[in-house]
Amino acid sequence: MADTDTVSSLADLANLTAAAPAATDDSSAAVDAPFVPSAPPAPLRDREVDAQGRSYATGRRKDAVARVWIKPGSGKITVNGRDQEVYFARPTLRLVINQPFDVADRSGQYDVIATVKGGGLSGQAGAVKHGIAQALTKFEPALRSAVKAAGFLTRDPRVVERKKYGRAKARRSFQFSKR
Repeated sequence: MADTDTVSSLADLANLTAAAPAATDDSSAAVDAPFVPSAPPAPLRDREVDAQGRSYATGRRKDAVARVWIKPGSGKITVNGRDQEVYFARPTLRLVINQPFDVADRSGQYDVIATVKGGGLSGQAGAVKHGIAQALTKFEPALRSAVKAAGFLTRDPRVVERKKYGRAKARRSFQFSKR
């Protein structure tokens, strides 16, 4: 009895394979390849530009706060009404400010006007860099992934630790005197 069932089931299988469409080489290759889900592309944000064609952002670093406006131009950077070479005399600080433009391949294409308050020169340069990166992504949303990958959109949270009572500084104790 078992023999007739297997014979009929084999005949049924032969009928099924004959009825199924022939597999092509393309479909077999697709079956062999592992399935890799592709993430949908991130939606672009809206372009934020004011009536004068500028993009605005605020940058912060340590105690410094920078208000930054960028617009298409010749690459002139003005900080607190002065040229960047005058305000940031050290070349390393000017290098820090220009990093977002170098990453986005936009060196010399935008004019920057920044006003900075608080902190020292290093913190102010970091604040201007943060503001330029934010404003650049608002002006050209397609650049966001490159600027974000470089880490320029993240605000650096490190600040000076406060002084505690009973201490000379934040952690330093007063000098011990045996006598």
